[in-house]
Amino acid sequence: MVVSKRQRNGLLLVKEFYAEFAGPGAIVGGNFDRDCRRVIPVGHLSLTPPSNHDECQEAFLIRRQWIRLTQQFTDSSGPAVGRARMILNQFETYFDARAVQKLPDEAFALLVGVFPHTVRLARRPAGKLNVKK
Repeated sequence: MVVSKRQRNGLLLVKEFYAEFAGPGAIVGGNFDRDCRRVIPVGHLSLTPPSNHDECQEAFLIRRQWIRLTQQFTDSSGPAVGRARMILNQFETYFDARAVQKLPDEAFALLVGVFPHTVRLARRPAGKLNVKK
């Protein structure tokens, strides 16, 4: 299936040791996602079957682009809370903040390679980080 390009939607595909986001235009399912442990819809999810081979190939390329976008956050050498903030900000820019608040910390943590606690810290308003030494 292909995530609809006509609206802001997607799937968080939670695997055993990492997660992927498949946004608009990305292909999902089949052998590619056989190892999914959990699938979390984001936005008003709409999936359609690819109409032909060319559309299927394009959807695979778009899926790779979504993976590369997420990888840019994980490649950041800054602090882990910074990576968590970046992915949260990216999602809040693309989706509304209320929808992002409903998504589990564990899924975001697996997206950018941090602990769920780090995502919880990143969700706090600026100036509210009380980290014990």
